[in-house]
Amino acid sequence: MGEQNPGGGKKPAKAAKRAVKPPKPESRTALVRRARRINRELAEVFPYAHPELDFDNPFQLLVATVLSAQTTDLRVNQTTPALFAKYPTPEDLAAANPEEVEEILRPCGFFRAKTRSVIGLSKALSEDFGGEVPGRLEDLVKLPGVGRKTAFVVLGNAFGRPGITVDTHFQRLVRRWRWTEQTDPDKIEAEIGALFPKSDWTDLSHHVIWHGRRICHARKPACGACPIAPLCPAYGEGETDPEKAKKLLKYEKGGFPGQRLNPPQAYLDAGGKAAPPLGAAG
Repeated sequence: MGEQNPGGGKKPAKAAKRAVKPPKPESRTALVRRARRINRELAEVFPYAHPELDFDNPFQLLVATVLSAQTTDLRVNQTTPALFAKYPTPEDLAAANPEEVEEILRPCGFFRAKTRSVIGLSKALSEDFGGEVPGRLEDLVKLPGVGRKTAFVVLGNAFGRPGITVDTHFQRLVRRWRWTEQTDPDKIEAEIGALFPKSDWTDLSHHVIWHGRRICHARKPACGACPIAPLCPAYGEGETDPEKAKKLLKYEKGGFPGQRLNPPQAYLDAGGKAAPPLGAAG
C-alpha cells in the first residue's frame, strides 16, 4: 500500500524516467556521413590533439605505451623521465637490473609485469632489430607486452603510418555513437576503419580519445557541453544542463593541467597547461 500524504490519499508516484526512443534505422551512407562529420567537428574542437605520452623517439613511445596499461598517461609521463635518464637505449634497458627498474616503475602499478615487458622488448630490439624499433605491425606485435593497440600508437605517431587505437575511450564512444555494436577490439578496429579513409585513422583516434577523456565520460558524460550533441544518438545519457555539464569538463576544457609534462606548443598556445612532475604539489 502506498505511503499516505498529510492531505489524505496516496503520495503521487515519482515521474517515470522518459523512455529512450529506439534509434531510427540508419543507412550505411548516412552512417558514414555522420561519422565523418563527427570527426570533422572534433578536429575543430581539438585541433591540437596529439598522443598524450611524452616521448622523443620511437623507443620511448613504445616503452611509454606499454607502461600506460591500466594507469593514466599522466602517471607514465611522471615516471619515464627517470627511466630514460638511466636507460636511454634498448641496449641499456636490456642489460638493466630488474629490481632497479621495478623501483622506478612502481608508481605505474603492475610494476613487476611491466618491468618484464620493457626489459624483454628491449632485449628483442637489441638482438633482433639492431636496437631499432621496427616500423611494421607484424614485427611490433611479436615484442613482449606489445599488442595491436600499442603497435598502432607507435606506427601512427612515431612513423606516420595510419592506425586506429582502440583503447577504452575509443571503444566506449564508437558504441555510444552507434558506429558499431562490436565489443572485440579487433572487430571494432575493422568496422571503424571501413568508415574512414586510411589517412584519417591516426587523427581520428586522437579526436575520439580526447573527446572521451574531456567531455564524453564513462559515467557522467557532459552532454550539455558537447559540441557534437546534435549528431549523437546517446544525447541525454549524461548531464544536459549547460552550466552543470561545464563543471564536468576535464583537462584544458575545464581549465586544468593536461597529462604531458612536455606538451606540444600548439596545446600550450590553445590554453593548455603542462602536467606537474612526479611528487609536485597540484
